[in-house]
Amino acid sequence: MLGKTAGGLFWMFRYLERSENAARLVDAGFRIALTRPDAATDEWASVLETAGVRAEYLERHEAIDGALAVDFLLRDKANPSSVLSAIEMARNNARLVRTALTREVWEAVNESWMNLTEALRRPVREPDLPGILALIRQQSALVRGALHGTMLRNDIFDFARIGTFLERADNTARILDVKYYVLLPSVSQIGSSLDNMQWETILRSVAGQRAYRWLNGPDIQAKGIAEFLILDGRMPRSLKFCVSKLSGNLTYLQQQYGGQYECVERVCALRDRLSQTGIDEIFDTGLHEFLTGFLGDNTALGIQIEKDFRFYG
Repeated sequence: MLGKTAGGLFWMFRYLERSENAARLVDAGFRIALTRPDAATDEWASVLETAGVRAEYLERHEAIDGALAVDFLLRDKANPSSVLSAIEMARNNARLVRTALTREVWEAVNESWMNLTEALRRPVREPDLPGILALIRQQSALVRGALHGTMLRNDIFDFARIGTFLERADNTARILDVKYYVLLPSVSQIGSSLDNMQWETILRSVAGQRAYRWLNGPDIQAKGIAEFLILDGRMPRSLKFCVSKLSGNLTYLQQQYGGQYECVERVCALRDRLSQTGIDEIFDTGLHEFLTGFLGDNTALGIQIEKDFRFYG
């Protein structure tokens, strides 16, 4: 496959995942702000921090405001991670690689772009926000459904999956890191009903609340949730699950192309490190330090994938 086509598939699905992640972050911020109305500004600051766009927001706005933050994360084209920016970039990449896609996948991406462009034509009123966020998640699910239902399991499928899981792992790690060090009002509230409510909201933001309760019942604890989102290979947004899928798809590519790629060595080392690490060890050495290290490894892996498969060569 041409590197340009591989890169188009990779980034198409990274941007699709990014649009859904942005919606999930807004949903988490909205729910947490409702639990702490006196400190809503801090909550939205943490959401912007998680998305990695706080500096860009402050370049355009003098102060952090909930409505402005929602608009920046959903609609602002100056924000490259906004839902509108991400879905447009996904469609642009889909057009670039259209001959590599089934008709169903192309139509799902194009329909998502049209529906979200219309839905986000104007600023979203607070009463309409839950419905808009649900629509964004649904449109992302439609594209994934078309991919899994109609695409051959070949290198095209592999590059699509690699983009998805690289982006998803980054998002989960960021949510966990910012929650632990920014969202909590004070150390004295660790383990309190407020702390547990915020952790439960974070579970909602990664679609993990019901799955966590199936496994753990009503017991909401920071360490248990961190273990679930980092080390539980059954949870499709956990770091371990994402790295496992990245390892599998990159290994398939290496076998198909008959080469030796540094990105495969990197992802296998990351997979093995997660398999050999327990949650107590992570907390003993520092959750923030662990997540920062993971984010660095994940970013380096993405860069190495681009080099190995010559996306721009």
